[in-house]
Amino acid sequence: MYGNTPYAGRPGDGESADLSPAVRQTLKEQVSDVERRTRRHLPDEYHVGSRVGSSDDGPQVTVSVQPPIGNPVSAGFTPEIEASAEDPIPVEDLEEVARGLAASAALQVKQALGDDVPPMAR
Repeated sequence: MYGNTPYAGRPGDGESADLSPAVRQTLKEQVSDVERRTRRHLPDEYHVGSRVGSSDDGPQVTVSVQPPIGNPVSAGFTPEIEASAEDPIPVEDLEEVARGLAASAALQVKQALGDDVPPMAR
């Protein structure tokens, strides 16, 4: 029924960037590094996951954190493959993303708890 609309199909079909196996493996390793760094900042009750995929703009990387209560948080970005195939995500960005995700996940817990929890120290 909708096959004759200008919206049929995905925009740019056949134009999405294909990743070489070496670049895809490098991205997976770097995303795993972001996961490890994020877990280091959080207790075990937080679940961290990631995904390497592709979009019409190129590779798409997403790292997500599900806090024990509150809304999940995620960071998605498109690495610049052309800039450096050996290091698509700069090392300083790995730590920045990990810290930002950990802080956002902790804030979600704090907001979900509200004022119900008394302060631990005075």
